[in-house]
Amino acid sequence: MSRLHLHLVSDSTGETLEMIAKAALAQFEDADIVRHFWPMVRSKQHLDRIVPELAANPGLVLFTLVNPDTRERLEDHCRQLSLPAVPAIDAVTEALEDQLGQEAHGRPGRQHLMDDAYFKRVDAIHYTIAHDDGIGSDNWEEADIVLAGVSRSSKTPTSIYLANRGYKTANIPLVIESPPPENLYRLKNPLVVGLTTAPERLVQIRRNRLLSLNENSETSYIDDERVREEVKFARRMFADNGWPVIDVTRRSIEETAAAVINLVGERERREIPPRIGPKPI
Repeated sequence: MSRLHLHLVSDSTGETLEMIAKAALAQFEDADIVRHFWPMVRSKQHLDRIVPELAANPGLVLFTLVNPDTRERLEDHCRQLSLPAVPAIDAVTEALEDQLGQEAHGRPGRQHLMDDAYFKRVDAIHYTIAHDDGIGSDNWEEADIVLAGVSRSSKTPTSIYLANRGYKTANIPLVIESPPPENLYRLKNPLVVGLTTAPERLVQIRRNRLLSLNENSETSYIDDERVREEVKFARRMFADNGWPVIDVTRRSIEETAAAVINLVGERERREIPPRIGPKPI
């Protein structure tokens, strides 16, 4: 397979561009990609300094440059070098301009401004870290989401991912011998979501965990029958309380989090009363 040099040119941190590239590359198996990352490119002089690297490593150029002079200069360089240059978010921006009836501001890094959403995300991260693994149950009512599941069912990484999306997330491990706090069953504000997985997969994950810790692997923690009982216990609890359940067996953390966010959205839509318009004549 031929190697592709992928140049990511951004006038801001480049986080958005990296996410776009990552999402697109996920559609290609075993692609041999060499990434060249060029963030904070906000002047012609800065751009001119990276042109030799483009020439030395020809490939695909993805860019997010809002300054018209800088982007025109990049496009000119790419034409001279016969390199394809793709403006990664132009199509979306143009569609929004058309639908909203206004022009985009054209200021780099606006999505990273320290606005209310930024501080909400920081607050969510602090809350989530402080309420990991069943800690702080007294103020779970402040959470947006509470994840419940047996050990190693991806509760913590999913919680952290959700926190980065602005959701205060607590999580609690379900253990047969140790019932959860009673207030778990009385929560009103947070959406309680159960995470489950196939027992066979869970045994494998736990076994790898013990190996990474150099601990004795012959414990009930990875006993097949014991694990099946744990999963059964958790599923029964989810059903008894009417909590939505997500099977994480074949899901990535991002996919699990997306499913949780979808459940939150569904609940919000149910709680918002339908808009009453004018009666037909």
